[in-house]
Amino acid sequence: MAIKVAFIGAGSVTFTRTLFRDLLTVPELQDTHFALHDISQRNLDMVAQLCQKDIRQNKLPAKVTTSLDRRRALEGADYIVNCTRIGGLEAFKTDIDIPLKYGVDQCVGDTICAGGIMYGQRNIPQILNFCKDIREVSAKNALFLNYANPMAMNTWAILDVGAVNAVGLCHGVQGGHEQIAEVLGARSTKEVDIIAAGINHQTWYVKILYQGRLIGSEELLAAFAKHPHYKQTEKVRIDVLRRFGYYSTESNGHLSEYLPWYRKRPKEIHRWIDLSRWILGETGGYLRICTEGRNWFQTEFPKWLAKEEAPISAERRSHEHGSYIIESLETGRVYRGHFNVRNQGAIPNLPDDCIVEVPGYVDRLGMHIPRVDPLPQACAATCLASINVQRMAKDAALTGDVTLLKQAMLHDPLVAAVCNPEEVWQMTDEMLVAQAQWLPQYKHAIAGAKKRLASSKPLGTSKSKGAARLKVRSIAEMKSKGKKKPAGPRVVSQWK
Repeated sequence: MAIKVAFIGAGSVTFTRTLFRDLLTVPELQDTHFALHDISQRNLDMVAQLCQKDIRQNKLPAKVTTSLDRRRALEGADYIVNCTRIGGLEAFKTDIDIPLKYGVDQCVGDTICAGGIMYGQRNIPQILNFCKDIREVSAKNALFLNYANPMAMNTWAILDVGAVNAVGLCHGVQGGHEQIAEVLGARSTKEVDIIAAGINHQTWYVKILYQGRLIGSEELLAAFAKHPHYKQTEKVRIDVLRRFGYYSTESNGHLSEYLPWYRKRPKEIHRWIDLSRWILGETGGYLRICTEGRNWFQTEFPKWLAKEEAPISAERRSHEHGSYIIESLETGRVYRGHFNVRNQGAIPNLPDDCIVEVPGYVDRLGMHIPRVDPLPQACAATCLASINVQRMAKDAALTGDVTLLKQAMLHDPLVAAVCNPEEVWQMTDEMLVAQAQWLPQYKHAIAGAKKRLASSKPLGTSKSKGAARLKVRSIAEMKSKGKKKPAGPRVVSQWK
């Protein structure tokens, strides 16, 4: 019998369609029922038309249905994919702009730091609503595949309170693996075996095997330092490799905002970043690329729909984990990947209750997570700093505890490097007020935050628009530079 895969936030056009096409490369899954849900009728219609086109052109038996009613889409679903951004670009803009007033310069702002903490406050209550619906109307033991950030906070809340079978998924490990293979001179990642372990966006390549031998930190550092491209674009990652002895999975821009050392002095930020791509450290880079992507989708969709696509084939399957996990559970073919799960001793020197990103394999019996060696002390210390912030932020989101939220902000590595405690308290109040419509758990606290802001001297007085901020390009500007689409990641659905 055909399986049913539901997408929450299916209006994330490129992301939904990628996973949709990935699943259809599997012969046994080509009759899958895809149930697409979004709160935007326009985005929902757009992605449905593109998926229907793929089915027609490839002459497949798959079925696509759409609904603005989430429970209807989730009814009987075997797998649920979450790719939502609660608050959309409107809320995201405040995640970047308000901290900048206090000197906190973020590239992405979706994992920790001020923006990531507030993103979690918006996402977690809604994700728990998703879980309630899954428990009540989806198939028994349905698997919730969470792609939404902040990955660790979201997955932690799901496993603490959501009471559904869930795993968090990210493609950071695969991206860094490709870089390592390239600098070592391998023809592909298949020639380079890795073990990576840590927490999402701060996972470390703790073992690398190439041509039958272990690659040490000095050899890897030398390979990156002489690479004509990466020595310019990955300066933060290379510096951390130099000092820690291990390479991090996450991009230069991401990593720079999770640590207290690289973005705390505006005049030094340019030393560590590269503006050739947003993900390499640009101030508010992800917000810019998401905004450009939204505008591009809205104007270029007719061309997408008219375009003759390449056939769906195994050769064009992406490296996103989702389709491989579903294939393994349904067919028994074994898949090895890196997954975000409850630690429970998988990494001995990280807390058992936290969410770690570790190797695992999947077969028809389920997902299996082995134990790995303790992380090197510097890597563990960096992860622990973030885990403590994640725990406080997650608990604040679950309880609406304003003091705990402010304490999470206070302990964030980059915020702490830039702000004093009074600035942290005021910045958090300002973000609460700006995002009140998406924060039902803080309804009781908004009036107090407004009163404190009105009666206090403004501390967020920086006039800086960011040490390395670029303006949002118009459609005409993007076309004039010969770009077929904005360069960047798959944009998650902008949920309000």
